Amino acid sequence: MAMAKLASVFILFTTYCCRSMAVELTSNNQHPVVNEFQSVELSCIIKSISTPDPRIEWKKFRGGDTTYVYFQGKISGALENRAELRGTSSLVIHNTTRTDSATYRCEVSAHLDEKKLDELSIELTVQVKPVVPRCSVPQSVPVGKSASLTCVETEGFPLPTYHWYRDNEPLPDNPKSSPKFFNSSYTADPKDGTLKFSEVKKVDAGEYYCVAKNPAGMARCGPQLMEVYDINIAGIVGGVLVVLTVLLLIGIGISCAYKRGYFVSKQQTGKNYKPPAKGDAVDSKQEEEGDFRHKSSFVI
Repeated sequence: MAMAKLASVFILFTTYCCRSMAVELTSNNQHPVVNEFQSVELSCIIKSISTPDPRIEWKKFRGGDTTYVYFQGKISGALENRAELRGTSSLVIHNTTRTDSATYRCEVSAHLDEKKLDELSIELTVQVKPVVPRCSVPQSVPVGKSASLTCVETEGFPLPTYHWYRDNEPLPDNPKSSPKFFNSSYTADPKDGTLKFSEVKKVDAGEYYCVAKNPAGMARCGPQLMEVYDINIAGIVGGVLVVLTVLLLIGIGISCAYKRGYFVSKQQTGKNYKPPAKGDAVDSKQEEEGDFRHKSSFVI
């Protein structure tokens, strides 16, 4: 019985020692996220291997392009001065930029192992802090009219959300939820940065600014004043009446000028023009009547 147990142990030991191991990789984090300008480790751990001198390579895949990061024992490409190998096979990138966001693949070749190649992909995301957004606030709006405020930021990653402030007070998503903004009638879209007033009121006047925010940080534009004024109906009516009165007086003046002959044409006022005399007009009329009588007598 003892001999049988000893034989079993010997067989297992011989099998383990003579068996060729398969190279196998693992990672502590296959989806690391880091803020721009910080360092990050792309974890690639050799879990099992029997080859003493495996070949290790790192490749980068971005926008359809494939480049070597670690090849033939050295860092290459754009990361030549910003990356290093840590331990046996992990890659560390320093001073990360937005262009480092990509898929990286760790490849380990072990020619003495039963499985001679294993690879592991890591998706790196570099977050970028927003820059100062471009804000547009109307300078003055009449009471009762609509108004639209805009806030745009295009550099941050991931895309930022937007939040508006009035006189250093954050505007709630629903104005009816706050006693301070209860009388306002606005809608705010945190995704596109618009703040729209359907009907501006006097309480909506103040200094407005916008904050763009994402996981990497935030940025704000400078405050801009929006004034709200009442429409002066009496003044508008008075102005219209004044204009109509002026137009009427001008019309009367032109009419009088025509009657007094101030607008006689040049043809009538030339050097050869002589106004007809009263006598000439009468003689001409009598002459026409005499001709008519003569012609009548001739016919008889």
